[in-house]
Amino acid sequence: MAMNNIYIMSKVIKILGTGCPKCKSMTGVVNDVVSENAIDATIEKVEDIMEIMKFNVLTTPALVIDDVIAIKGRVPSKDEVLALLN
Repeated sequence: MAMNNIYIMSKVIKILGTGCPKCKSMTGVVNDVVSENAIDATIEKVEDIMEIMKFNVLTTPALVIDDVIAIKGRVPSKDEVLALLN
């Protein structure tokens, strides 16, 4: 008898930025959205410039969801982040 199990994979969110005020703002927005909406996600802060360059991002902050660049060079709204995670 086959079981139809649906696995919802945890999202991997990376915030690329060297620690500038905008990077900190983006981190706060993402953390708030994930906690307020009980989203299953791992949030990684990437501050190493060599790691950031691997994504070919020239303007920070950048939001990477499951290795896809979603936003770069600006701080998104909570609604925008929620839409990207759903």
